Amino acid sequence: MSGLRERKKQATREALMTAALRLALERGLEHVRVEDIAAEAGVSPRTFNNYFSSKYEALAARHTDRVRATVAVLRARPPAEPFWEALTEAMVRPWEAHASDAGAAPPPELLAGIRMLAGEPALRAEALRVAFAVDGELAAAVGERTGTDPTHDLYPSLVAAAATSVVQAAVGHWLRADPPVPLGPLLRDALRALAAGLPAPSE
Repeated sequence: MSGLRERKKQATREALMTAALRLALERGLEHVRVEDIAAEAGVSPRTFNNYFSSKYEALAARHTDRVRATVAVLRARPPAEPFWEALTEAMVRPWEAHASDAGAAPPPELLAGIRMLAGEPALRAEALRVAFAVDGELAAAVGERTGTDPTHDLYPSLVAAAATSVVQAAVGHWLRADPPVPLGPLLRDALRALAAGLPAPSE
């Protein structure tokens, strides 16, 4: 019974996040209320408040889920797989899981909406808050994979911060690219460049 309850809770949370994004893209974030998101997801505003404290948190929660999915994938990768190959797959898989076709360029109207949301100061602040809240989990998984301790060793936190920043930079490039480019290959290229020490482009 507890497994079914947890699945129902996760389904409700997912429905609220999806409704928040859809409405924000359709109307603009300033025109979306918590009541609108709850109605779109088929629940009450009180139920919304059981999951999220604001519409900004509902939109930024996808980042929390991606980090935790990255941690789960990294822990599940084959032990003999080279570390940076395992981390690259772990970082990219959660992005691909929420893309209808991560190997294709996104529709221009979708990109325009995401660009608009990415420029919202309140949403950027919330994304930063949740990033700080979960990045320690990624450092812990890196520590497990590399035999290092985030409490005493710099390496796990350094890798987690660098990989997260590289993904953010790649997503920013993806949003700005004209013409649009596929996200999945861009993320892999960025993480491979990090693994190689970010060598300067050849002349």
